[in-house]
Amino acid sequence: MATKRTQEIVEALRRYCAAEAIGPGGQLPQERDLARRLGCSRETLRKALAELERADDLWRHVGQGTFLGSRPLGHPVREAILVQGASPLQLMQARLTLEPSVAAEAAMLATPASLAYLSGLVDQGRRAKTRSDCERLDAAFHRGIAEVTGNPILLGLLDYLAGVRRHAAWQREWDITYRTLGVDAFTERHSQQHEEVVTCIRRGAATEASDAMRRHLETIFSAMKGAGLPS
Repeated sequence: MATKRTQEIVEALRRYCAAEAIGPGGQLPQERDLARRLGCSRETLRKALAELERADDLWRHVGQGTFLGSRPLGHPVREAILVQGASPLQLMQARLTLEPSVAAEAAMLATPASLAYLSGLVDQGRRAKTRSDCERLDAAFHRGIAEVTGNPILLGLLDYLAGVRRHAAWQREWDITYRTLGVDAFTERHSQQHEEVVTCIRRGAATEASDAMRRHLETIFSAMKGAGLPS
């Protein structure tokens, strides 16, 4: 649900478009200029634009801009809408599909330098004391495994999925899970599982690395379902 401030900017956007006679298909100014005209931050503006996009009142295309009206036929659904429409459990299902294979690939390509990097991330994660540090280091570890593969497509897919964590829905639902687990249990259990993944990668055991990653992600998946999150 949009906040009061976001809804205010939604209405301000509608008034602005009417005043400037921007009709269907018309292009809105760039975000920086539009935020200045409406007297809001770019973050608030983006939330308002997302609300209007969900209502099919405007559409956006990376590299082209923001346009009033419904998205023309033939234009792909904007990636951000897919992310915003996904539940935390759907994200975990996607990760379970992708990341075990990435870990298996890493096991076949790891170098001493990349193994040292991953081990360092595990050690840092074990020493994490706050939720933000846990999340940051967990994301760095999973991204690090994709980096080992040297495959920009895999890395891009992992980055895309990781972007969900920045959305309010994920943060709200993950907070429930995190409080249910407790920081100590979360840090120790996840660090141990991360270490198991690295051990398999170090041995070059692709199947075992895949299985270790799957067990790790299933632990998170089960904890989230146990916290009563909607699928």
